[in-house]
Amino acid sequence: MSELINNREHTAQELTERQRTLKEIIKELHAGKSVEEVKARFAEAVGGVSVAEISAMEHALMTEEGIPVSEVQRLCSVHTSIFKGSIEDIHRPSGPEEQPGHPVHTFKLENREIERLVNFKLALHAEQFQKEDSPKVIYKLLEDLSLLMDLDKHYSRKENLVFPYLERYGIFGPTKVMWGVDDGIRAAIKEAKSLLAEYNGDREQIGKALAHIMSEVNEMIFKEENILLPMALSKLTEDEWLKIARESEEIGFCLTAPEREWIPERAEEPAEALEQTEGTSGTPQGFVRFETGIVSVQQLELLLNHLPVDLTFIDENDVVRYFSHGKERIFARTKAVIGRTVQNCHPPQSVHVVEKLLEDFKAGRKDVEDFWIPIKDKFVYIRYFAIRDAEGRYLGTLEFTQNIAPIRALEGQKRILSE
Repeated sequence: MSELINNREHTAQELTERQRTLKEIIKELHAGKSVEEVKARFAEAVGGVSVAEISAMEHALMTEEGIPVSEVQRLCSVHTSIFKGSIEDIHRPSGPEEQPGHPVHTFKLENREIERLVNFKLALHAEQFQKEDSPKVIYKLLEDLSLLMDLDKHYSRKENLVFPYLERYGIFGPTKVMWGVDDGIRAAIKEAKSLLAEYNGDREQIGKALAHIMSEVNEMIFKEENILLPMALSKLTEDEWLKIARESEEIGFCLTAPEREWIPERAEEPAEALEQTEGTSGTPQGFVRFETGIVSVQQLELLLNHLPVDLTFIDENDVVRYFSHGKERIFARTKAVIGRTVQNCHPPQSVHVVEKLLEDFKAGRKDVEDFWIPIKDKFVYIRYFAIRDAEGRYLGTLEFTQNIAPIRALEGQKRILSE
């Protein structure tokens, strides 16, 4: 482990030195030197560079050197001509996390796209807005923020796939704090969109809202790449990363996607092994006997997955034990939540609601609670049922979620089969 840490420190020093050199080269271009002149120095001093380093350097040019966004953007075409052929050439993968498809590689790949969107497009349009608050510029900002909402997938994968594994290693504090900040960023983007959609001429208010978003998003990228991901890499096993990679598609990717599936070199046939360790292989030839009939395990699972509702069950200790897996789940679930307490599956801001509901169920004050909320084109009906045995002992809670928009839209009657 100490060798690994030392290697990381060494890599970090090299990265800082390379960024310093790259920054100097771009400043020389900015001062009027020709592409040919800086090309020679670039080849000698740097030789090769990663996309991540270019993003970091361009960010530093704006934040540390005060070069306007528009100027940095103008220099992009020059960067490309210099870096063409050298990008990534020397940045060969040295560890699994640097291979395409590994969750850490995907998180960082997304971060580069997020940086491009925030530090170039959004920053440029925010700058234009302060000079000209025309409908055209407002539309561009709304477009940027709509794209930025894709962050939700990035944050959701982090919260629902990586955090559960860290919690198994006893790491709770940083994950809770980070989840709260994630929610703050989501809320800030929605608020900024709302302000722009109902623009009242207050440029300063919009400017502050956009600056806050840009700052928070960049800070989160720094925290992820310098705290969260290194911490996760030091704890999680290769099998755990493999499970995260395989479940990532359930939630989706932000602004980009991994170019291929990550398959560890040593893993010849991980699927069977994973099923064994997960304990989910079941008994395909087995049957379950109920008071009113007998079905096979396969039939039972298919039956539950074909119900036009989403089901989730937590036991008497608030641990998630099961969820149905229909084709179009309303709220994303991954296998990583199995064995996790329900309190750790909700944002900190809403945990108190969950705990109050469970307290009422356990105390016998309630047996059912309903909620209904509109989500885009859906009208979601969420029901919670206390599950009790014949003696009335509380055994857990069933969550029942259904899109009832098509049902609410029904009119008249239908008495014959559709053709």
